[in-house]
Amino acid sequence: MSKFLVVLLVFLSSLALFGQQQKKYFDAPFGGGVGYVPAWYIPNIDPVNSKINAIGIPDLSTSGIYSSGIAGFIYIGFVKYLRVGGMGFGGSVSTSKLIDGMNKEIIYSLSGGGISIEYTLPFVKDIGVSVGAVIGSGTMKIELFNNSGDFSWNGSWEEYNSENHDSFRRSLENNYWMITPTANLDIPLNRFILLRLGAGYQIAIIEDWTSDNDRALNDVPSDLNANSFFVQSGIYIGFFSF
Repeated sequence: MSKFLVVLLVFLSSLALFGQQQKKYFDAPFGGGVGYVPAWYIPNIDPVNSKINAIGIPDLSTSGIYSSGIAGFIYIGFVKYLRVGGMGFGGSVSTSKLIDGMNKEIIYSLSGGGISIEYTLPFVKDIGVSVGAVIGSGTMKIELFNNSGDFSWNGSWEEYNSENHDSFRRSLENNYWMITPTANLDIPLNRFILLRLGAGYQIAIIEDWTSDNDRALNDVPSDLNANSFFVQSGIYIGFFSF
């Protein structure tokens, strides 16, 4: 095993050195890769906090939501500087409080994904500065819980068939299509590893609110939506030539 590790380290070091020593053989960015992309979304959750305040539960954080996801892209070649790819993400924030022996908790979450289309600016050399958009769909979910924490198999069915309910759970979902303008800075460490910094604004369109088993949800505040500014970073593995 130790010999294998030594050989592997030598091989990876050789790849990194090879990538650093290679000349640029392409007259436009070339290659592609896949990577882990953490991000920080900042949606408007004031309408949710206004309801939480009336209950006496601490507010959901308004500073933002940490999300994690996977993204990838490839330069299509026959159109210089144009690359296509895809991405997916998800994250949540929660708050809770014990009131009169009942645990009250609210979880707010965002998730989504789509196809990315980006154009890399041709006058920037050695790194990639790209602008474009992600087109896809997403879900904003608000989950409400109120229970004592005392559950059993038989008790769950008895409660389900009884008029007296000791626990409460409701899932409110906003399913939407989105278009997300983005700008990304890609910095290759070598030909095989790339770091990303970026930002964008998610615009939610054609929104559809439902509750529990896909029943229509009415009277939702007009300013409660998934529109959100975000910043992101990332590390990609693949082949990159800028």
